[in-house]
Amino acid sequence: MADPSETVQPKAVEIADDNIINDQQPITPSPPLSSNSDKVEHSPPEDEAAESSEMLRKKQPVHRVLGSGKLADAFLWRDKKVSVAFVGGATIVWAFFELLEYHLLPILCYALIVVVALLFLWSNAHIFIYKSPPHLPEVRIREEPLLQVASAARIEINRAIAMLRDVASGRDVKKFLAVVVGLWFLSVVGKRCNFLTLFYIVVVLLHTVPVFYEKYKYKIDSFMEKIVAESKKKYSVFNEKVASRFSKEPLRDKKD
Repeated sequence: MADPSETVQPKAVEIADDNIINDQQPITPSPPLSSNSDKVEHSPPEDEAAESSEMLRKKQPVHRVLGSGKLADAFLWRDKKVSVAFVGGATIVWAFFELLEYHLLPILCYALIVVVALLFLWSNAHIFIYKSPPHLPEVRIREEPLLQVASAARIEINRAIAMLRDVASGRDVKKFLAVVVGLWFLSVVGKRCNFLTLFYIVVVLLHTVPVFYEKYKYKIDSFMEKIVAESKKKYSVFNEKVASRFSKEPLRDKKD
């Protein structure tokens, strides 16, 4: 006689196969093509938002734009002692010359008179007390800092000259208009205040604007992108109107 276990095994296998077949039978219907097309139609705004966020991420940080050095640390208030020294010194100088109405040359002369008189009295007192002249330290300006400042100034001046040459060549109208508006704004500000006040305003802006931009970077970038998009639309409409007018004038001349 055959073993009962051998007869049971094929049935179990068949039942399992039936279950597998039954599990594979229900297939979810694929969505219609119209729904996919609708999804594709609504996807571009999300793609544009992703592209704008990627553009914002690819921008250089403020610290690198400012030079990523000690001066950048001072502008971003990462070295608070240097920042306070910059702003406080500029405020004292501006108040001293503008509010109190002192002049630079008399103050320098008075300061040199006081320093020379104190050193003269101290040296004579030292000779009278110790019977020997005092050791006055030698003050010399090193060459390296001056060369660094001169090289940095030379690079910036050459860059400004190259930019002005590019603007004057007539290749980019937007850059030309931006330079003209910027120079006109500087001339208006220069009429209202003198050089020292303008210098103080620049110092205060350098110590406030980068910090504010670094804190609210993404909000400011998104707002500026909206403004740039609107300006581009208005510029394109204006350009089309001007081009259409210039294109219509030759046709009128031919008809006449």
